[in-house]
Amino acid sequence: MSWIGGKKALRDEILHRFPLEFERYVEVFGGAGWVLFHKPPGPFEVYNDVNGNLVNLFACVRDWPEELIAALEFTLNAREDFDRLRAVLRSKAELPDLTRAAYFYQVLCQSYAKKMTAFAGLPCGMWDRFPLIRAAAARLQGVVVENLDFERLVERYDHPDTFFYLDPPYYFTEGLYRGMGFTRADHERLAATLMRTAGRWLLSYNDCGQVRGLYDWPGVTIETVSRIDNMAQRFEGGKQYGELIIANYDTMERARQHVQLSLFD
Repeated sequence: MSWIGGKKALRDEILHRFPLEFERYVEVFGGAGWVLFHKPPGPFEVYNDVNGNLVNLFACVRDWPEELIAALEFTLNAREDFDRLRAVLRSKAELPDLTRAAYFYQVLCQSYAKKMTAFAGLPCGMWDRFPLIRAAAARLQGVVVENLDFERLVERYDHPDTFFYLDPPYYFTEGLYRGMGFTRADHERLAATLMRTAGRWLLSYNDCGQVRGLYDWPGVTIETVSRIDNMAQRFEGGKQYGELIIANYDTMERARQHVQLSLFD
């Protein structure tokens, strides 16, 4: 599913830079889980996000996929229904977990640009998504789903054999994540948290001076990558968006393992 800041366009670049070996994988800012669903399953995996509605959806997909599908079977792609469900979610009314997950998923799918603020008014076939829900449920079996602040999560799972992947709200875009409470000061708190970890970590971030300054440490690599700027394609076809991949380990070890030696090497 689409989500603000989703890593669909960058997931291959990220996976190519994963460490060769780690025992525990922790996705700190899980979002839509594009990297989690793209990586091979591991023995110990954690999905986390601070958005309670998103975390509840992942838990329901994992534990009750058929019940969730039944709740979505006769949804209406109509502005009135969208506005009603969105109002219920914003009111923070007490709802059964499955009902809340169904409401949240419907509003997300039917919203303009997946921002959950306005009805898109576009074709949206919910039944086409049911095989994806079942596939996601199968992949999520055994995945721990958490709803913690990033600092608490990192401290809970930190270990020399842990690998953290982090995709925080980008600098200057904190306001897009409504109600999530991520501020400019949290960028500094995140950097301080990672500075004291025993495990390895990889960050994806927007390329700006503030972020480069936060991670200008010995032993930390900062690499520039680019992807298609989806929001600019209507006006500037082919425009690229620069991003940073930041890590506290050698991100090229996986690439070097796959280099074929010649007779002269």
